[in-house]
Amino acid sequence: MGIELSPAHFIYTGPLLTATPALAGLTMGPRGTLAAAAVVLGVSVTTATYNQAWGSQQVYTNFLAIFIVSVASVAMSGAMHRRRRSELDQVRRVAVAAQDVILRPVPTRLGPVRAASLCLAAEAEAQVGGDLYEAVQTRYGVRLIVGDVRGKGLNAVRAVGVVLGAFRDAVHYENDLVEVMNHCESALQREVAVPGVFDEEALVEGFTTVLIAHVPTDDPVVQLVNRGHPPPLLLHQGRVQDLLPTCPLPPFGLEEFITGAPVKPESYPFVPGDRLLLYTDGVIEARNRDNDFFDLPRAMEAIHAGTSPPVFLGQLHLQLHRHTESRLADDVAMILIERLNQDADHAPDSRKAVP
Repeated sequence: MGIELSPAHFIYTGPLLTATPALAGLTMGPRGTLAAAAVVLGVSVTTATYNQAWGSQQVYTNFLAIFIVSVASVAMSGAMHRRRRSELDQVRRVAVAAQDVILRPVPTRLGPVRAASLCLAAEAEAQVGGDLYEAVQTRYGVRLIVGDVRGKGLNAVRAVGVVLGAFRDAVHYENDLVEVMNHCESALQREVAVPGVFDEEALVEGFTTVLIAHVPTDDPVVQLVNRGHPPPLLLHQGRVQDLLPTCPLPPFGLEEFITGAPVKPESYPFVPGDRLLLYTDGVIEARNRDNDFFDLPRAMEAIHAGTSPPVFLGQLHLQLHRHTESRLADDVAMILIERLNQDADHAPDSRKAVP
């Protein structure tokens, strides 16, 4: 446009303007291409008026070329946009289906507890997150796992599959909860050591936080082994307590930082009516427009005590949805268990950790 409005306006720039919508159609959607065509048309009208070129065959030929190229570019851009969207949707459906196979629904009743689970995807393109969870009833009691693999995509899916596979196998024959955790860690280490399974970035920066919980059938306690994961929240008589580990342990992949006494499970009272929430950091790190974190304990305390575990998680989801306005920055996974009343006569009163 600068040339057309300068003394060098005798240089004809029409072909350059005509090509603009076509170039925009390669990288922009239909709206962007249409906007580029509108700009080109506005420039052409301005320069034709400034140079008093109306009535010449060159001007009308230029406008006809702009019209034809613009219509073709918008149509082409729309077709390309629909095809890319269709391909992305297909990839996302396959990814979500694969994740659904790995993350099986949690049964609503497991021995002495009622349970429910919730998994929300952040929907960042077609990426699949690294959240994992499972709840299994065994001869030792109910055992649960929740974890978070750093990163997304195939590396995260592989790590999730390895850890869950090891957990589902070990919980049925390992009485010691620490041994179950060690079994999961060893399985992941063996998989990482296989050449070509994980890319270099995953080997250098990858780690996995894991929390394993055990609810005995005849003892009103919950035992925990925590490897760098956010602590579970215990809802007792309307108040929330976070079950912080006495001796924090590093995540998988940072084993060299484990020092001191042998690792032992930590026990806490878990009496009938109590509810225990296991979750991933996508819940507590969710922010609103003012950059405020989601207050998970307060949200739990605001829910009516008589709601069932699925309804309880549904209301948590609703509060999280309102807080973030459906703009999750990370995937979210939660498991809620409620201790039933079958052994209420043996419930302790203390809320401190059991030695």
